[in-house]
Amino acid sequence: TRYLKKTHKFGVELPKSVRHAYELDKKNGNTFWADAISKEMKNVRVAFRIKDEDEIPKNVYQRIKCHMIFDVKMEDFRRKARMVAGGHMTETPKCMTYSSVVARDTVRIALTLAALNGLEVKAGDVMNAYITAPIEEKVWTVLGPEFGDDAGKAAIIVRALYGLKSAGACFRKHLASCMRHLGYEQCKADLDLWMKPEIDPADGYKYWSYVLIYVDDILVIHHDAMVPLNRIGKYFLLKPDSVGDPDMYLGAKLRNVVTANGVECWSLSPSKYVQEACKNCRQHLTENFDGKFALPKDAANPFPVNFEPQIDTSAELGPDEASYFQSLVGIMRWMVEIGRVDIAVECSLLSSHLALPRENHLHACIHVMRYLELHHNTRLFFDPTRPVVDEGNFDNGANWKDFYGDIEEAIPEDAPEPRGKSVVLRAMVDSDHAGDKETRRSRTGFVIFMNLALITWMSKKQATVESSVFGAEFVAMKHCVE
Repeated sequence: TRYLKKTHKFGVELPKSVRHAYELDKKNGNTFWADAISKEMKNVRVAFRIKDEDEIPKNVYQRIKCHMIFDVKMEDFRRKARMVAGGHMTETPKCMTYSSVVARDTVRIALTLAALNGLEVKAGDVMNAYITAPIEEKVWTVLGPEFGDDAGKAAIIVRALYGLKSAGACFRKHLASCMRHLGYEQCKADLDLWMKPEIDPADGYKYWSYVLIYVDDILVIHHDAMVPLNRIGKYFLLKPDSVGDPDMYLGAKLRNVVTANGVECWSLSPSKYVQEACKNCRQHLTENFDGKFALPKDAANPFPVNFEPQIDTSAELGPDEASYFQSLVGIMRWMVEIGRVDIAVECSLLSSHLALPRENHLHACIHVMRYLELHHNTRLFFDPTRPVVDEGNFDNGANWKDFYGDIEEAIPEDAPEPRGKSVVLRAMVDSDHAGDKETRRSRTGFVIFMNLALITWMSKKQATVESSVFGAEFVAMKHCVE
């Protein structure tokens, strides 16, 4: 597997077993891996209930294997050990098995609303998140050498250990129960956004308090954000160094800034993630493919000049090359998600060739990485300033009342009560009619702003072939409105 093949990360050798970890510590003259194992075992022992093997009903409980996996954290090169269960040995549950996550555009909207309404934003990371939840699967294991004197003993797994098929769903169910107990309700548009009506006692200002949950990463928006975060911390132990002002969120640097027009707002920069990805790309190309592929010297634009991936006829990539191409496209997709809007079109074009990539597709992908390496320092500002919109520009004198009647916008009956300051939504839409030279399908592109904050964007090939520019533009508008 890819995990077993990977021997180093950030220049640090990765152990493949507990014994190997201790050997590396002895070789390196430190206790980094031993400390990581000790820290993990201190937190994870609660998931195991030791019993005599004869006491475990084999017709009810299924035996699985557990082992330790190892990693190096990007932020500070800290060693990380994680106890995981062999969930592949159990039957797949019939219901949902994963922990859903808050949408990225929900995060951008929430940060803009926080600045607009003068609310605090605080973050926290649940320590050993899954272990806090009881497990529904009936499984047992034999303890390994990391358990010290208890090694070789039988134990029933009673908590949602990482690796079990239902662990994610069990944790989410447990966390949702806690949020409801604290008085929060799920947003109907995003079930991982929890909201609660609040009043700022300082001035009686009514607003919605939000808690955004991305598995075990928690973001709280409130007039005194530490209060709800501490209440959550009473049910789930939060990592001490993660509680406070948000710093890194989903791989991007989150920072409170003051814009040129004097407005305080939140901003998101994927620079660190981009730099690390480009560094890994350069190293991988140096060590593999016998010099066949390399980062170009210059890359003023994301794509090479006049490159058309749809009609490229270069040689097909081999299995290893194709696998690396797919990995790079996946990395670039995440970059687009966390703010690199400037490569959205190129990423979308390359994504159309994941099944059968060619040499020039990989060259183009590498060209994009070089462009990112040269232009890594970008930042999205979620400016809550209300834009100046002249409504008269949309009134051409046409009287549609005779056609449509006296109608109003339909508001759902269960829509939440409006609280806080209002916002203006604006969208900019375009399409390239018959942009695909092979199929003559057009591409939709749009960006949506809430006030002056860019909250969502998309570049996607249209499903139909339109015979006119009007048709392609109309389909693009339909995608944007939806």
